[in-house]
Amino acid sequence: MTAAPLHFRNERLMLDPSGAAFWPARRVLMVADLHLETGTAHAARGALLPPYDTRATLERLTRLLRLYRPARLLALGDSFHDAGGPARLAREDRARIEALGREAQFIWVAGNHDAAPHDLPGQCVAEHREGPFTFRHEARLELGPREIEISGHFHPKASIESRAKRISRPCFVAGPNRLILPAFGSLTGGLDVREPPIARLFPRGLRVFLLGQDQLYSFALEQLGRLPEVA
Repeated sequence: MTAAPLHFRNERLMLDPSGAAFWPARRVLMVADLHLETGTAHAARGALLPPYDTRATLERLTRLLRLYRPARLLALGDSFHDAGGPARLAREDRARIEALGREAQFIWVAGNHDAAPHDLPGQCVAEHREGPFTFRHEARLELGPREIEISGHFHPKASIESRAKRISRPCFVAGPNRLILPAFGSLTGGLDVREPPIARLFPRGLRVFLLGQDQLYSFALEQLGRLPEVA
């Protein structure tokens, strides 16, 4: 897989086609919206889904840790689908997280779905500041004059016309002073980047990095066209 570089001032981030981002200078790997234990949350409400989402997400995360060898892993909120998620972890999945916690320091940023603190390895925080970056779950409309924000929450996706059909995929969303990561979890929906909750965060325009199988595809917002009118 080929990661794409993205620069903020003098710092370089590498955007991975998996939906994670890596900060080489500090050896920080970041993911958003793991939504672990989504299947068991729905099952508790009577909607049966295959109970394999946590295992699939952790397997993808394990591959990334082996690839990038980070010192720290930042999980940018909604790491679990609900507050009871950590207690519902299967023994094997909990052991996998504990093993990963021995390879990198986990920093769990609180989200709007999951509760913190919990008893898993690592540190639970409301937000994390390091270098020029502020890492939080949900983007703020107003940022400080020198603040660069990295967040998740919106599960951004974008659509583009190809020769054969219209392709819709999760994506990174980048602007001059902020980056929104796509959802990393296996059972997650998405919000189109042209919808107001995302578009209003980028008054000077945005660029999307559409997730492909082995690489990213970058487009400016105007290349995506307008949302279809709803009758």
